[in-house]
Amino acid sequence: MRFRGRAKSGASRGDAASPPVAAAEPEAPPPVLVIDALGRKCPIPIIMLAERIREVPVGQIVAVLADDAAARTDVPAWCRMKSQDFVWEETLQQGGWGFHIRRTY
Repeated sequence: MRFRGRAKSGASRGDAASPPVAAAEPEAPPPVLVIDALGRKCPIPIIMLAERIREVPVGQIVAVLADDAAARTDVPAWCRMKSQDFVWEETLQQGGWGFHIRRTY
């Protein structure tokens, strides 16, 4: 079912998946906490997120900055596994990505 859900959402967006994500960026509230995991390899960014997400009030955003390519799959997977909301991903100018997660509980 996981793959069906992915295909369905991807099919409804088609190749225009990037513009809706880019449009969502300005609407998202700024992060309450930024975790700098740049230069850290897997699984350290996830461990840092898991340890510090409790510092953020429920409903608020935490951002994880990482440049390890594994984080692009690990962070969304961790969010699904822990029932947290993966809000969006941004590409950082200095290299790497910023992952924005909304704490749900």
